[in-house]
Amino acid sequence: MEVIWDTSLTLGKLLYYFLNATVSKIIPKRKKNVAGEIVLITGAGSGLGRLMAIKFARLGAILVLWDINEEGNMETCRLAKEKGDVKVFVYKCDCSKRQEIYRVADQVKKEVGDVTLLINNAGIVTGKLFLDIPDEMVEKSFHVNIMSHFWIYKAFLPAMIKADHGHLVCISSAAGLFGINGLTEYSSTKFAAFGLAEALLCELKMILKSKINVTIVCPFFINTGMFAGAITKYPLLFPILEQEYVAQKILDAILDEQHYLIIPKIIWLLLIIKQLLPVSMLLTIGEYFGVDTCLNFFIEGKKANEAVTETKKQHQN
Repeated sequence: MEVIWDTSLTLGKLLYYFLNATVSKIIPKRKKNVAGEIVLITGAGSGLGRLMAIKFARLGAILVLWDINEEGNMETCRLAKEKGDVKVFVYKCDCSKRQEIYRVADQVKKEVGDVTLLINNAGIVTGKLFLDIPDEMVEKSFHVNIMSHFWIYKAFLPAMIKADHGHLVCISSAAGLFGINGLTEYSSTKFAAFGLAEALLCELKMILKSKINVTIVCPFFINTGMFAGAITKYPLLFPILEQEYVAQKILDAILDEQHYLIIPKIIWLLLIIKQLLPVSMLLTIGEYFGVDTCLNFFIEGKKANEAVTETKKQHQN
């Protein structure tokens, strides 16, 4: 009888959630109101982090900006304040260092309050083949791209759980769904970030029955200094994504309390194909789409930022 009851209850829930999702597609639910929410963004000094900060400023959120680059972070602060009467708190934080994360987190709690919307965005990449990656860069990538997520969640999640209110946002990557040549350390960390956020989602919803939301973001290459020089063989299918487009998509996903954001949508199809086909066929498809050559012209680090700046100047002229 217990099996029959559990099965009937589960089927009933599945039907309810299916109908609820269907209705939500036809009649979208009201978007989350983030006015007055304390939004912490790591890697806020440039790129996606900066754009998201500006967008949240327009919505009346209280901003907490973390970045190791003080100059870039202050520029983000200035741009955010141009969008209206918004409170912005700027902190220098090296997300590769656990004790510094905890120290700055304590400072935020004392000076600003409990963070209610946390966006783990900071990340680094080398873009080298596996045997060419210096050991210290492998360690640095893991410290910044995944270990920092552990420490930041640990720092701010307890207050969210106590209040039963909050939102965790993990900026992973399409490279966190598929292993990509030339991105071995980056893919590893993004797979881990995805897994951590998904496991937390399960704990929060299944064990704690919490109202805290989790959004996991997996975009394809974005036109930032981080992936300057990356190319795509068929841009109509796999375009290099523009920062503004991705930032808006992330904002919409957060406001809609969406659990997964994977862009472009064709990646959903590839995820299904990945489970069905043998590896030899997957590798052949990967070569067809240019996965083997996508990082041939990758520009690393400071040179990447300089290249992006020069490109913008050329467009302005």
